[in-house]
Amino acid sequence: MSTVTQEKAPRPVPRLRRTPIIEGQEAVLIAVLVIVGVLLAVFTDTFMTSANIQTVLYTVAPIAIIGVGMTAVMVTAGIDVSVGSQMAIAMVVVGKLLRDTDLGWFPALVVAVVVGSILGIINGLLIVVGRIHPMIITFGTLNVYRYVALQIFGDQQVSGVPDDLGFIGGSVQAVTFGIPNALLLAMALMVIMWAYMRQWAGGRHLYAIGGDPGAARLTGIQVNRKLISVYVLIGVLVGIASLVQVGSGGLIQQNVGIGLELQVIAACVIGGTSVLGGRGTVFGTLLGALLVGTVSSAVTHLGWPNELTNLFVGIFIIVAVGIDLVRQKRRTKL
Repeated sequence: MSTVTQEKAPRPVPRLRRTPIIEGQEAVLIAVLVIVGVLLAVFTDTFMTSANIQTVLYTVAPIAIIGVGMTAVMVTAGIDVSVGSQMAIAMVVVGKLLRDTDLGWFPALVVAVVVGSILGIINGLLIVVGRIHPMIITFGTLNVYRYVALQIFGDQQVSGVPDDLGFIGGSVQAVTFGIPNALLLAMALMVIMWAYMRQWAGGRHLYAIGGDPGAARLTGIQVNRKLISVYVLIGVLVGIASLVQVGSGGLIQQNVGIGLELQVIAACVIGGTSVLGGRGTVFGTLLGALLVGTVSSAVTHLGWPNELTNLFVGIFIIVAVGIDLVRQKRRTKL
């Protein structure tokens, strides 16, 4: 008695999901920016002028530069709320050196990067060695770094700072093809970081750490080393952003950097970076920074109270976090 065997058809090979160039939340932000721009062009005569647009872009640049590092930190499920105090230290050190010595722009860059990297590595080591949540550590160093900055300031603000860095700062005077050089620098840094986080294994490891640090360790990823590196990175970028702020020369006030951390974190969250880690892009952070800057400028041009800027930004953050939490719940159910 013969038996007939039926061969099973081979299962189709699943296609690898390609990471889209533009995420869904980024597309929404682009649409929101376009709509807001059109409405402001209709209701105001000054918002869409080249001078105002350049001012908005210049204001956004330091937030976007630091946002590159903050995105990497938040992707690993961390956060750094000390960036404003870090900037105060970098700015007062560079400002005094430019004023009191013949430093030049390149040594100023080196000094700013070294100062920022030292402050960043302190944060990273405290987080990794102490095994304490980054929010607690960086909230502590926010106050410590602010005290250090005030000690360097002394009893007075730094005045008479030369404009040696005017080619990168200098408000709307330093532009190329109508775009502030500071924003061009931010965009260049974002392109580099975008490529690293998307194309290089080291960048993909950041997402793995944010998703599940235990599983990341089991796959051989040096989690502690990566965590320290992202805090050093954000420190370096704070140093670079401080050069933009010092660029226009003149006066450096003792309250510099206060509230900067909120603007940077808002740009990241609004841009789609998850507060829980494992997801986020620097392009989304740039769009989030542009939206924050646009809203701030719009409130001014419409003659509304300045307090409304914080209200609108707060609403954007709540909506973005709400969307992120809903997405996380859907993923856990699958």
